[in-house]
Amino acid sequence: MDDPKKLQRAALKRDPNFKWLLRGGVISMLGDQLTMIALPWLVLKLTGDTLALGFVIALMSIPRAVFILIGGAVVDRYSPKRILMLSKYANAALLGLLTMLVLHNQPTLTFSLSGSLSLTIDLNAHLTLMIIYLLAFGIGLAQAFGIPSGTSIMPQAIGAEHLQAANGVLMGLRQVSMLIGPLMAAGLLALSGDSGGVVADARGLAFAFGFDCFSFLVSAWTLSKVGPLTAPAQAEAPQSVLRSVGAGLMMVWNDVPLRLCFIYWGTVSLFIGGSMQVAIPVLASEKLHGASALGVLMAANGAGMLFGMAGAAVLGARLRFASFGTVLLVADAIAGFLVMPLGAVQAPWQACTLMLALGLLSGYMQINVFTWIQRRVPPHMMGRAMSIFMFIFMGLAPLSAAVTGWVLTMISLSQLFLGGGIILVVFATLAYLLTPIRSISSNTQPQ
Repeated sequence: MDDPKKLQRAALKRDPNFKWLLRGGVISMLGDQLTMIALPWLVLKLTGDTLALGFVIALMSIPRAVFILIGGAVVDRYSPKRILMLSKYANAALLGLLTMLVLHNQPTLTFSLSGSLSLTIDLNAHLTLMIIYLLAFGIGLAQAFGIPSGTSIMPQAIGAEHLQAANGVLMGLRQVSMLIGPLMAAGLLALSGDSGGVVADARGLAFAFGFDCFSFLVSAWTLSKVGPLTAPAQAEAPQSVLRSVGAGLMMVWNDVPLRLCFIYWGTVSLFIGGSMQVAIPVLASEKLHGASALGVLMAANGAGMLFGMAGAAVLGARLRFASFGTVLLVADAIAGFLVMPLGAVQAPWQACTLMLALGLLSGYMQINVFTWIQRRVPPHMMGRAMSIFMFIFMGLAPLSAAVTGWVLTMISLSQLFLGGGIILVVFATLAYLLTPIRSISSNTQPQ
């Protein structure tokens, strides 16, 4: 007799919608990883200024965070496929422009206004930070609508019996892209030269941005092949966008365990999360002396996350030694101890070992956190709950990133890592001693 799970997997592989989503998702994930590595490196090579790096990260992340709640409500009101395709075209246009600007040292843009009247804009001898700021803002704004539409399209394109397997495949591939993508970026960025203040050879950087542009166009084409989506069931009366967002916020606030965890995660993200986005590229640039080191560090972290997720998925509760809340706080404390020595590393293998361990913890807890939220939140509120969850990390971390760039002008990199690790350990300890988070169970149901 055939195994039902094998039959389901075979049916999923034959599903045309899943195959088109999978093809577009794979290339889009790789392109995203290239840009995540190339953009910070471009800013460092142009300026050598950690403050500028923090500001670029903030400009890309803040609009994504501020508008993601509205993006989720817009997706619920309109077609996820339509919103996702528009976001992909917008990202492709922005990255295409960035590719051209990197390739050409003195580009001149001419716009024909009417008849013989034209407007010519000289973009200066070097790629200016102002242009990067504007493009970073635009990319973040497009992602505010792309992220919720991307997470909403699967239930409308894949049968309910295949959702768990389909989500598992795509989540696993995302982690694989976090391993392969940075390694690809490392090779490409090695072509871009290491001259401070000048991009000596921009081919590697331009190819990284150009590939991401191409990946958005290809994934938009594959998305167009997805069959007609089923209309979502109306679980409640139609609401305005702002009322819908407000209902999601009230649901989270009224659920005490959710509220406690969201506040704790928000505090950690504000003080620690964004600082690592700035500190890791600076570590690769200042201490490990090379573009390839940044890619290797991110690849090690991605590999750790992949193994951590696999362990959580395969072993499940057998790895849990205490309640969900206690495991969460212990994992954060261990992460703090791993962050402390990062600024003192002298060789890439030392940093990679620490990043691998941090990835293991992050991947394991990511699966547990998502599962816990899914068990607590009613299905008709899941989209808004997850958008609030993403807002915590995408909205508060950029503020931390911007401040970190300024802080690094006054303290050393090793002091930043040491202080960040200590703060994380202190926060986890205080939360364990002073809040009920430690007693939150993985199977607790909302009251």
